[in-house]
Amino acid sequence: MPPTTLKLPEALKRRVAAAAEAADKSPHAFMLDAIERQTRLDEERRAFVSEAVAAREEAVRSGEGYSMREVHRYVSGKVRGKKAKAPKARAWRK
Repeated sequence: MPPTTLKLPEALKRRVAAAAEAADKSPHAFMLDAIERQTRLDEERRAFVSEAVAAREEAVRSGEGYSMREVHRYVSGKVRGKKAKAPKARAWRK
C-alpha cells in the first residue's frame, strides 16, 4: 500500500488521538476507518442521487407514476407484516 501524507492542524491531531484512544485504536486505524466511512457515505449519496435522477427521467418519459396514498398504504402494510397489494403505475399526464 503506497503511503499518503496527511497534514493535520495540531488541535485536530489532539482530537483524533483522544478519539482513537477512546475507541482503543491507533490514530492511524481511527483515521482509516473515518476516511472509509465518509467515502462510503459519499458513494452511497451519489448512487442515490443518480437513481433518483434516472427514476425521474423514466417517469417523465413514460408519463406514469404512483399514487402517494397507494404507496403509503402498501408500505405501511408491509411494515406491519401484512399482505399488501402493490400499487399500480398510472398515467399522470392529461
